[in-house]
Amino acid sequence: MLPAQFDYVAASSVDEAIAAKAEGGDETRFLAGGQSLLPMMKLRFATPSKLVDINRIASAGLNSIRRHNGQLHIGALVRHADIAASDAVSGAVASAAPWISDPLVRNLGTLCGSVAHCDPEGDWNSVLLATGAEVVVQGPSDRRRSIDIGDFVVDFFTNSLADDEMVLGVHIPVPSGPSGGSYQKLERKVGDYATVGVAAHLELAADGTISAAGVAMTSVAPINRKATEAEALLVGNAPSAELFAEAGEAAAAAADPRDDVRGSARWKRQVVAAFTGRALAAAAEQAQG
Repeated sequence: MLPAQFDYVAASSVDEAIAAKAEGGDETRFLAGGQSLLPMMKLRFATPSKLVDINRIASAGLNSIRRHNGQLHIGALVRHADIAASDAVSGAVASAAPWISDPLVRNLGTLCGSVAHCDPEGDWNSVLLATGAEVVVQGPSDRRRSIDIGDFVVDFFTNSLADDEMVLGVHIPVPSGPSGGSYQKLERKVGDYATVGVAAHLELAADGTISAAGVAMTSVAPINRKATEAEALLVGNAPSAELFAEAGEAAAAAADPRDDVRGSARWKRQVVAAFTGRALAAAAEQAQG
């Protein structure tokens, strides 16, 4: 099937892109990698009246990955493959990058496009939830704001962007002390969406106990979901296999999977528990190393 007819604008600046989006309202979509949007358009699940291509915007740091002021900045045009190859990333971000779809998609698709798409089977929003990231957006007249990822993801394929706003990038806190992270993903074949995914992030205090923890899940709820009770169990305690198993059970209880062709809800909860324990053990090993 072919996409419905649409207008095409190749923006040369962020201001031009935002103006074109504001003019078209909610019937206009930004185009970066297009790896989520274009398949939906071909199936007529999405029928935007206009596409605003932002790939020709050379300024504004949209292509950059950098550390600055205690944060990792990833711009809106940074491809998944760029993240996988970058020495600037670590922890859960570095762990997740090679798991994103397949090499063809990783070379074209962008982290920010995936984040804005808000597919509950997408990997990046779980990583951002676990690491406490913010999404940086801009509207007309250089109006910028940072949105906590927990507030940015509103619902199934729904974000909190206004019709006249564009995602510029994401900011992920870089811990000053020992830290580590991991992303565990179960997929039926290379390039498939996650049947279950778990992102974990740990920070350690000077005495070796856990000072901060993040756990988030993919494909087991209507949106990517934080396991807040599991996080609370971890903070203040020393890393151990027993603690991580307990956190895994708490994460499984917070999951809300469905029975489908990929497996039963009961089995998926068991995978959540196991993957949470594995992800936390890998995160702790990084932090302690």
